[in-house]
Amino acid sequence: MQNIVPVVDKNAKIAVLCGGMSSEAEVSRRSGNGCYEALKRLGYKNAELVEVDKDIALKLKNGKYDYAYNALHGKYGEDGCIQGLLEILGIPYTGCGVMASSICMNKEFTKRILSTNPAITMAKSAFVKKGEDLLEKTKDLTYPLFVKPVSEGSSFGMTKVDKKEDLKFAYQTALEYNNDVLVEEFIDGFFVTVGVLERDKKMSDGQVKKEAFATEILEIRPKNEWYDFEAKYTSGMSDFIVPSTSLNAEVTEKVKKAAVEAFETAGCSGVARIDFMMKDDIPYLLEINTSPGMTVVSDLPAQSAAMDISYDELVLLILNSVGLNK
Repeated sequence: MQNIVPVVDKNAKIAVLCGGMSSEAEVSRRSGNGCYEALKRLGYKNAELVEVDKDIALKLKNGKYDYAYNALHGKYGEDGCIQGLLEILGIPYTGCGVMASSICMNKEFTKRILSTNPAITMAKSAFVKKGEDLLEKTKDLTYPLFVKPVSEGSSFGMTKVDKKEDLKFAYQTALEYNNDVLVEEFIDGFFVTVGVLERDKKMSDGQVKKEAFATEILEIRPKNEWYDFEAKYTSGMSDFIVPSTSLNAEVTEKVKKAAVEAFETAGCSGVARIDFMMKDDIPYLLEINTSPGMTVVSDLPAQSAAMDISYDELVLLILNSVGLNK
């Protein structure tokens, strides 16, 4: 990709936030290390890896950082919490802001927001709070079902349920992660995911504004029954086809348009990754990831590489989003 102009001074002190207190802490460390090494190669000699823990406010204050590069995943890092702290400390940060992060971390509220946009299609589902009647809430759903913690990533706590007898156990598994659970009809199709980034666009009046654009579409064929944690983070456990070979040109544009529509409807900025199940050429939106994985086997780097955006250029594009998330 040509002409990515850095917006952050090469002498700036950048905290690459990783680790954290979620079930995805180890994945975040892998993402953070990759982003940190890329920033060093890009000439940001004052970038530092910062492990996020309960003392993170003190670390950030004492570190006198100019910017934060958010490589956190999951609770406290992808749900608006770290974003709110950075707002209070006055540290510009990459990616989505407080509102979009908190909405998109919650699968149920993501669905509620996106349901206002007729261009977006989603699977039928039921939202079950702890203590509610599980069978009553899900009586109108058709099996098989996916049972998911409402605010969790990397497929933690997710179970595919083929018959009613197994629903309670799957529900209890999800409750180990969240008190709220999303039960969703299984779409018998294939999984695709598309990144959404932002780039500068020169307007007719000469002003430069940020424009959201979709990456190439990545089709994922897991070697497990579905795209679970092992399939996501174990090399060789999934086949990545990018660009997807199962979509014609018209459907490809439909998926990319739906991804950008979802990004904008949810108020995202900087970067996100949108997941879909495809059936009968219809993209059923599953979720929006506002802090996508940046490991060597993660989806977003593969999607970007298919557009001739190298890993380092991807990191720079995301870095350029600092200050857009107000």
